[in-house]
Amino acid sequence: MNRKSLIVVGAGPAGLMAAITAADAGQVVTIFEAMPKPARKLGISGKGRGNVTNTDPYDKFLLHFNNKGRFLKTAFKKFFNEDLIQFLRKENLPTVIERGGRVFTATGKATDIVNCLHKAITKRGINLKTQTPIKDLIIKDGKCIGVSTEKSNFYANNVVIATGGLSYPATGSTGDGLRLAKKYGHTIINPLPSLCALKTKTPLPKYLEGVAPRNINVKLFVNGKKASEEFGEMLFQDGCLAGPVMITLSRIAVPALEEKRKCEIVIDFKPALDYSKLDKRILRDIQEKKEVPFVSLIGGLLPNGLRQYCIKSLNLDSKVKSNQTTADCRKKLEKWLKELKFEITGHTSWEQAIVTAGGVSTKEIDSTTMQSKLIKNLYFAGEIIDIDADTGGYNLQAAFSTGHLAGYSVSETQ
Repeated sequence: MNRKSLIVVGAGPAGLMAAITAADAGQVVTIFEAMPKPARKLGISGKGRGNVTNTDPYDKFLLHFNNKGRFLKTAFKKFFNEDLIQFLRKENLPTVIERGGRVFTATGKATDIVNCLHKAITKRGINLKTQTPIKDLIIKDGKCIGVSTEKSNFYANNVVIATGGLSYPATGSTGDGLRLAKKYGHTIINPLPSLCALKTKTPLPKYLEGVAPRNINVKLFVNGKKASEEFGEMLFQDGCLAGPVMITLSRIAVPALEEKRKCEIVIDFKPALDYSKLDKRILRDIQEKKEVPFVSLIGGLLPNGLRQYCIKSLNLDSKVKSNQTTADCRKKLEKWLKELKFEITGHTSWEQAIVTAGGVSTKEIDSTTMQSKLIKNLYFAGEIIDIDADTGGYNLQAAFSTGHLAGYSVSETQ
């Protein structure tokens, strides 16, 4: 009896997991990868440390995705965070849990995940063809029966497209899969950069570079209405508002900017103190340090670079002593600390976006199998699909889970 065969297009986390799952079910698998090496984007994930998943429970996990993760319910029930952790452990890659439930490689190196997966496909006899971009799909009688390269045609019982989105194009995410999906009738939800830094209307001074305020509360307003709110850490980087809080808010800000809506960020550097408590705190400092210049007191409230920005923004006189400070000046400082506003006019490019928002419409993919509803024997997995989430390991889990479900489904079909 002939063994069933599978072609996987794309050697990222989704494609590799689809290949491994199908191979474990006895299928002959070939992976086509346009780049010289597999999973280059995975190798830089989690700031190079490999944040593979998150320990959030199922219901909470889903809420981190667009449309509350409805499309991913079956994929996650079939292969979820603990399943991924156990799989990596069996492949000799232990993991550790850190703040916020983030799961990293124990070695702290994302490249070790790539090496682990490469070894996993090698020992299963999976054929990996690198530097072999796919030019077209071979469709016959409404079925996908193979792929074509510049040199030849390759045939299989099923094909999984897992080519990623458009983020970090240098790693191979150039939209080839989206082009093929569109060519054969699939609707492509407009791809946009997501989880990226935000650009402000007013240029930020260079001395803010690298300043990373923690335990702050940030609100995003769109056309004057609060659209989202996050608590955590941010970073001033490359003249932009970056860091975990800002890139999370970018998931809402970027589409709003594309629609020409006004976006504004409001930062509260002292969320634990309301205006009354903050005023008492500053008055107490003034009483204790009457002869000290008022600007020096700000050092106890803000990091160095941010302190300088505050002093210049409020045009404070460095010679005025604390006990000479007017109530009006004190109130202006308090408002700055609680409601620092930035109008957002743009975002960083695809080269710096962590993930792609948009992609192949989920309405045209069977969420219980990952098979196309338009073309039989054609499956999708990973970032090419219109699924995206917050930072924290959620996106990679979705890639592994949809890849696993696609690999499982092709093994179950007759």
